[in-house]
Amino acid sequence: MTANSPKLPLTPEERSSLRAAKIKLCEITQLDVHNLANALNASLNRAEYLHGLAIFQSIPSIGPKLAHLVIDLGYYSFDAVKYESGEELTNRAEENYGYWMDPCVEDSLRCVVYHANHPGSDKKWFEFTGERKEYRKENGYPETRPKRAWYDAEKT
Repeated sequence: MTANSPKLPLTPEERSSLRAAKIKLCEITQLDVHNLANALNASLNRAEYLHGLAIFQSIPSIGPKLAHLVIDLGYYSFDAVKYESGEELTNRAEENYGYWMDPCVEDSLRCVVYHANHPGSDKKWFEFTGERKEYRKENGYPETRPKRAWYDAEKT
Protein backbone atom coordinates (compact mmCIF):
# COMPACT_ATOMS: atom_id res chain seq x y z
CA MET A 1 0.00 0.00 0.00
CA THR A 2 1.14 3.51 -0.65
CA ALA A 3 1.75 6.22 1.91
CA ASN A 4 0.19 8.93 -0.26
CA SER A 5 -2.13 11.38 1.42
CA PRO A 6 -5.78 10.51 0.82
CA LYS A 7 -8.22 13.13 -0.42
CA LEU A 8 -10.63 13.59 2.46
CA PRO A 9 -13.60 15.96 2.82
CA LEU A 10 -12.30 17.50 6.05
CA THR A 11 -13.78 20.63 7.54
CA PRO A 12 -11.37 23.46 8.41
CA GLU A 13 -11.86 22.57 12.09
CA GLU A 14 -10.98 18.93 11.44
CA ARG A 15 -7.82 19.96 9.57
CA SER A 16 -6.81 22.18 12.48
CA SER A 17 -7.48 19.37 14.96
CA LEU A 18 -5.29 16.96 12.98
CA ARG A 19 -2.53 19.56 12.82
CA ALA A 20 -2.77 20.19 16.56
CA ALA A 21 -2.55 16.43 17.19
CA LYS A 22 0.42 16.22 14.78
CA ILE A 23 -1.38 13.64 12.63
CA LYS A 24 -0.61 13.57 8.92
CA LEU A 25 -3.28 12.54 6.43
CA CYS A 26 -1.17 9.58 5.34
CA GLU A 27 -1.20 8.31 8.96
CA ILE A 28 -4.99 8.15 9.31
CA THR A 29 -5.15 4.54 8.11
CA GLN A 30 -2.90 3.51 11.01
CA LEU A 31 -5.14 5.06 13.66
CA ASP A 32 -7.89 3.35 15.59
CA VAL A 33 -11.26 4.91 14.72
CA HIS A 34 -11.84 5.93 18.36
CA ASN A 35 -8.48 7.72 18.49
CA LEU A 36 -9.26 9.44 15.20
CA ALA A 37 -12.64 10.59 16.54
CA ASN A 38 -10.92 12.02 19.62
CA ALA A 39 -8.23 13.74 17.55
CA LEU A 40 -10.84 15.27 15.24
CA ASN A 41 -13.23 16.09 18.06
CA ALA A 42 -15.82 14.38 15.85
CA SER A 43 -18.42 11.63 16.16
CA LEU A 44 -17.45 8.00 15.83
CA ASN A 45 -19.53 7.78 12.62
CA ARG A 46 -17.65 10.71 11.08
CA ALA A 47 -14.29 9.21 12.06
CA GLU A 48 -15.30 5.82 10.66
CA TYR A 49 -16.31 7.46 7.37
CA LEU A 50 -13.02 9.37 7.02
CA HIS A 51 -10.99 6.34 8.11
CA GLY A 52 -12.75 4.18 5.52
CA LEU A 53 -12.09 6.71 2.76
CA ALA A 54 -8.41 6.78 3.72
CA ILE A 55 -8.13 2.98 3.88
CA PHE A 56 -9.61 2.38 0.44
CA GLN A 57 -7.56 5.20 -1.10
CA SER A 58 -4.42 3.50 0.22
CA ILE A 59 -4.88 0.92 -2.56
CA PRO A 60 -2.80 1.77 -5.63
CA SER A 61 -5.03 3.27 -8.35
CA ILE A 62 -8.11 3.69 -6.13
CA GLY A 63 -9.26 7.28 -5.73
CA PRO A 64 -11.77 9.14 -3.61
CA LYS A 65 -14.82 8.47 -5.82
CA LEU A 66 -14.39 4.70 -5.74
CA ALA A 67 -13.57 4.79 -2.02
CA HIS A 68 -16.82 6.69 -1.46
CA LEU A 69 -18.74 4.11 -3.52
CA VAL A 70 -17.38 1.28 -1.33
CA ILE A 71 -18.48 3.18 1.77
CA ASP A 72 -21.90 3.82 0.20
CA LEU A 73 -22.20 0.04 0.00
CA GLY A 74 -21.63 -0.13 3.77
CA TYR A 75 -17.96 -1.13 4.00
CA TYR A 76 -15.50 0.84 6.09
CA SER A 77 -12.58 -1.59 6.36
CA PHE A 78 -10.71 -4.32 4.56
CA ASP A 79 -12.04 -6.88 7.04
CA ALA A 80 -15.60 -5.94 6.17
CA VAL A 81 -15.13 -6.29 2.40
CA LYS A 82 -12.70 -9.23 2.20
CA TYR A 83 -15.40 -11.92 1.82
CA GLU A 84 -17.28 -10.09 -0.91
CA SER A 85 -16.76 -10.32 -4.67
CA GLY A 86 -16.24 -7.54 -7.18
CA GLU A 87 -19.16 -8.66 -9.31
CA GLU A 88 -21.59 -8.75 -6.37
CA LEU A 89 -20.44 -5.33 -5.18
CA THR A 90 -20.98 -4.02 -8.70
CA ASN A 91 -24.46 -5.52 -8.91
CA ARG A 92 -25.37 -3.95 -5.55
CA ALA A 93 -23.90 -0.56 -6.52
CA GLU A 94 -25.85 -0.54 -9.78
CA GLU A 95 -29.04 -1.42 -7.94
CA ASN A 96 -28.43 1.28 -5.30
CA TYR A 97 -27.53 4.02 -7.77
CA GLY A 98 -30.15 3.09 -10.37
CA TYR A 99 -27.79 2.95 -13.35
CA TRP A 100 -25.17 0.58 -14.66
CA MET A 101 -21.59 1.40 -13.89
CA ASP A 102 -18.63 1.93 -16.15
CA PRO A 103 -16.94 -1.50 -16.46
CA CYS A 104 -13.77 -0.08 -14.88
CA VAL A 105 -15.76 0.36 -11.65
CA GLU A 106 -16.19 -3.41 -11.46
CA ASP A 107 -12.46 -3.83 -12.12
CA SER A 108 -11.78 -1.38 -9.29
CA LEU A 109 -14.13 -3.18 -6.91
CA ARG A 110 -12.40 -6.46 -7.73
CA CYS A 111 -9.13 -4.69 -6.92
CA VAL A 112 -10.49 -3.56 -3.52
CA VAL A 113 -11.53 -7.11 -2.60
CA TYR A 114 -8.17 -8.45 -3.79
CA HIS A 115 -6.28 -5.95 -1.62
CA ALA A 116 -8.46 -6.81 1.37
CA ASN A 117 -7.27 -10.40 1.00
CA HIS A 118 -3.68 -9.63 -0.07
CA PRO A 119 -2.37 -6.74 2.07
CA GLY A 120 0.69 -5.04 0.64
CA SER A 121 -0.08 -5.98 -2.97
CA ASP A 122 0.70 -3.40 -5.63
CA LYS A 123 -1.89 -4.63 -8.16
CA LYS A 124 -3.89 -1.87 -9.82
CA TRP A 125 -7.52 -1.86 -10.95
CA PHE A 126 -6.79 -2.38 -14.65
CA GLU A 127 -5.11 -5.70 -13.87
CA PHE A 128 -8.59 -7.11 -13.16
CA THR A 129 -10.09 -6.29 -16.57
CA GLY A 130 -9.47 -9.75 -18.03
CA GLU A 131 -10.98 -11.43 -14.99
CA ARG A 132 -14.11 -9.26 -15.26
CA LYS A 133 -14.49 -9.86 -18.99
CA GLU A 134 -14.17 -13.62 -18.54
CA TYR A 135 -16.65 -13.66 -15.66
CA ARG A 136 -19.23 -11.52 -17.49
CA LYS A 137 -18.84 -13.57 -20.69
CA GLU A 138 -19.71 -16.71 -18.73
CA ASN A 139 -22.27 -15.28 -16.30
CA GLY A 140 -23.57 -12.06 -17.82
CA TYR A 141 -25.38 -9.46 -15.71
CA PRO A 142 -28.48 -9.87 -13.55
CA GLU A 143 -31.84 -9.50 -15.29
CA THR A 144 -32.62 -6.71 -12.84
CA ARG A 145 -29.67 -4.62 -14.02
CA PRO A 146 -30.70 -0.97 -14.56
CA LYS A 147 -31.22 0.08 -18.17
CA ARG A 148 -29.73 3.56 -17.78
CA ALA A 149 -25.95 3.94 -18.11
CA TRP A 150 -23.68 5.99 -15.84
CA TYR A 151 -22.98 8.52 -18.60
CA ASP A 152 -26.71 9.21 -18.99
CA ALA A 153 -27.11 9.53 -15.22
CA GLU A 154 -24.33 12.15 -15.11
CA LYS A 155 -26.31 14.39 -17.50
CA THR A 156 -29.24 14.70 -15.10
